[in-house]
Amino acid sequence: MMLRPPKAEKIEKKLEIHGDVRIDNYYWLNEKENPKVIGYLNAENTYYNSQTAHTKQFQEDLFQEMKSRIKEDDESVPYKKNKYFYTTRYQKGMQYPIYARKKETLEASEEIMFDVNKMAEGHTYFKLSGMSVSPNNKYIAFGVDTVSRRQYTLQFKNLETGEIFPEKIENTTGSSSWSNDNKTIFYTQKNPITLRSEKIFRHVLGTDPSEDVEIYFEKDETFSAYVYRSKSDKYLIIGSFSTVSTEYHILEADNPTGKFRIFQPRERDLEYNIAHYGVSFYILTNKDNATNFKLMKTTEEATLKENWYDVIPHREEVLLEDISIFKDFLVVEERFNGLNKIRIIRWNDSEDFYLPFDEETYSAGVYYNPEFDTNIIRYGYNSMTTPSSVIDFNVDNKTKEIKKEQEVLGGKFNKQNYISERIWATSKDGTKIPISLVHHKNTSLTKNTPLLLYGYGSYGYTIDAGFSTTRLSLLDRGFVFAIAHVRGSEYLGRKWYDEGKLFHKMNTFTDFIDCAKHLISIGYTSKNHLYASGGSAGGLLMGAVINMNPELFHGVLVSVPFVDVLTTMLDDSIPLTTGEYDEWGNPNEKEYYDYMKLYSPYDNVSRQNYPNMLVTTGLHDSQVQYFEPAKWVAKLREFKTDKNILLMHTNMEAGHGGASGRFDSLKETARDYSFLIDLEGKS
Repeated sequence: MMLRPPKAEKIEKKLEIHGDVRIDNYYWLNEKENPKVIGYLNAENTYYNSQTAHTKQFQEDLFQEMKSRIKEDDESVPYKKNKYFYTTRYQKGMQYPIYARKKETLEASEEIMFDVNKMAEGHTYFKLSGMSVSPNNKYIAFGVDTVSRRQYTLQFKNLETGEIFPEKIENTTGSSSWSNDNKTIFYTQKNPITLRSEKIFRHVLGTDPSEDVEIYFEKDETFSAYVYRSKSDKYLIIGSFSTVSTEYHILEADNPTGKFRIFQPRERDLEYNIAHYGVSFYILTNKDNATNFKLMKTTEEATLKENWYDVIPHREEVLLEDISIFKDFLVVEERFNGLNKIRIIRWNDSEDFYLPFDEETYSAGVYYNPEFDTNIIRYGYNSMTTPSSVIDFNVDNKTKEIKKEQEVLGGKFNKQNYISERIWATSKDGTKIPISLVHHKNTSLTKNTPLLLYGYGSYGYTIDAGFSTTRLSLLDRGFVFAIAHVRGSEYLGRKWYDEGKLFHKMNTFTDFIDCAKHLISIGYTSKNHLYASGGSAGGLLMGAVINMNPELFHGVLVSVPFVDVLTTMLDDSIPLTTGEYDEWGNPNEKEYYDYMKLYSPYDNVSRQNYPNMLVTTGLHDSQVQYFEPAKWVAKLREFKTDKNILLMHTNMEAGHGGASGRFDSLKETARDYSFLIDLEGKS
């Protein structure tokens, strides 16, 4: 017998501010300890299982297909740091990595630091993070999360004896930094309620954590703090950051009990990052209205901004994203017209050149390069048709060596069988919006072609055109996959981000809609075969566009969606809220409240038809709480006037990132893809 959709109980809750009253009938779903809430989530899971029972075998087939492309006994390219080569490898059939190292040469005997498969035994979720080796290579600090709320327990291990120290430090970010005495560690602790990273402590190895000394407290609730060690190994650095402002404090790593000194006091709308080299600091900053950032320099002693001077000036058309410092040269990561550029500048000014990239749309970036005195830079490259490669470039003789190219097993993959391009849609205000897309060469682009359009568009985070082995399962079945590079990212520079936040947030949604309309208008697909996908802030995007133009999409995948914008942003006890006022606005101020109410998906659900939808979430999500999608789905069930499919699946054992094991995460992808493929009648 076919189950009926779950019907959440309606319990009226009045929410009033600025003289405006909102009625939230599903507010009670945020009571995580309430058995009725768990009962409702389980009922939705049961309904999901009943509605998708006919696809279970297909989901398993998809999972096996995706798994078959993966090199199960895989190993990372070794990198060298402080006399040791470090690798990460997987064993056939195992879910988790093994972290190992070799001393001096790759021919040396292997030392296994962690076998995460053994550590994860007995846990439904397990995450190892923040591994940090002491300067003498003897000890390692590491963080463990077994719940998926990103609250890590910090522990320490003697790499020579294998002994794990008895002390455990709860509720940290998982990351830590050593001083040069090999016994003093600095770490960041989170607020237990909001999970804001707010305090820096000093711990001495082998002592009771209750004796740890708090050395920094970030009082401003819109800022978060962290601590790290400069690549030069000379400084320990405490960073504080908000959406529009940063601040650093520095201390010599030889002096762990000393007092950190401020680098440059925070100022509203002044952002800067620092890197140490020789007797100088290099500063990546937007100082002096450098919207796309510039590179400046100052001495170790004179760190205030009035002492900074330009090294690479601001350019209107080029976004300066990052730098990497080496002994003989500087590596600069730039973005021009949406595409990554890697630039190499000799300190002696004898050379200044870019690495060549040929494809129309691609993704490239500098890899982890811990060694300072080297003529080799390691970078990564991939595109929508080219698997990921790790490449070593010799700056002296201009040769490159591909250290590893991602293997796509199964014998069926040939990059020549796929076509990638970049096209441009025109938004309602006349702005050109780029779209990267890929499809099989045998796929005809017609109104009957299924097309999945993905979007994010928040925090200045850019989704580059990269490769995916799992996506082949869609492409080989005739799907087109496209990324809408909407405003709110930094794809076309910092201005692109500024035009998609705060009072310009609506641009993110209308850009995506206009990309969808463009793909239909040029005959690449039609409303009956167009699908949309987004997660987290991309879930907000999905929720907004289906309220505004639900008729454009046949189906929508929505994961861990941020959809109850007003209620969440008015609750400063919820993780991340206070730190995001500069992204969305502070609804305690009426002008922001009124604007956010215009697009908040939960507040704008109306009596209309909605596309077929699959909504997924995690019970332990600390970034977007499970109750946002739960409430949203309950309200959609109440209001929608169609007979289309609406499903919600809650992972009762995971959080924002989903399952922790590499194969379990593939099962989640197979679940999502099977929903789309089934709607196309191709399963």
